[in-house]
Amino acid sequence: MIDEYVGFTANIKSKLGIDLNLYKEAQMKRRLTSLRNKRGFSNFKSYFEAMNQEEVLLNEFIDRITINVSEYYRNPKRWVVLEKEIFPALLKKTKKLSIWSAACSTGEEPYSLAILLNEHFPQLDFQITATDIDLNALEKAKQGVYSEQSLKELPNKLKEKFFREQHGLYSVKPVLREKILFKQHNLLADSYPKNMDLIVCRNVLIYFTDPAKETIYHNFSASLKKGGFLFVGSTEQIFNPTSYDMNLKDTFFYEKL
Repeated sequence: MIDEYVGFTANIKSKLGIDLNLYKEAQMKRRLTSLRNKRGFSNFKSYFEAMNQEEVLLNEFIDRITINVSEYYRNPKRWVVLEKEIFPALLKKTKKLSIWSAACSTGEEPYSLAILLNEHFPQLDFQITATDIDLNALEKAKQGVYSEQSLKELPNKLKEKFFREQHGLYSVKPVLREKILFKQHNLLADSYPKNMDLIVCRNVLIYFTDPAKETIYHNFSASLKKGGFLFVGSTEQIFNPTSYDMNLKDTFFYEKL
């Protein structure tokens, strides 16, 4: 069984460029075994062969290894820090912000950033690059249509200002879309954008091994301008930020030295 899974991970890396060995093995193996069994395959060899033939199985596999759980203004208190502390600090240095929403899932996070900036810094020029490894999630993000549950933390006045509601679904207005570029990106394999003022990457790194996380943090640091910020999730505190040329600015916010 162990050798079979090792072979499967090698095949996936060859086909998709995704290195499953950089994810926590027990967690990932359990998730994929469940999916494989659900689809009626008794081993990973036959499952991979089927994925090679059926795009539906391949897309489902990619969906399963990426965690698409998100909502607008997730952890609202952190967004207050972003509004009151982080963006004002950045605006002392520049009048045009380059922001990267990494592992953006189905788009709630980059749209939340665009809402906050439009609402509180209306004269600011900004560009948000929003990336994810999962093309299905990115397609949903580009469509920008969400359930009421996704918007539960968003004040009603912002829902009315930035969304069109129809049949219980909320579509983002063009004023948000035009500031966001969605594209595919693999945090573990692809090159990182440069000269970022803010990188937001939340509730994703918990699924990676410690060596993989270290590599990503080094890459994030190199991607940031001096004085730029990294915003991470509530389970992803960096315990030794100075080793990545960063300092703790506020809870879950790190400043590039």
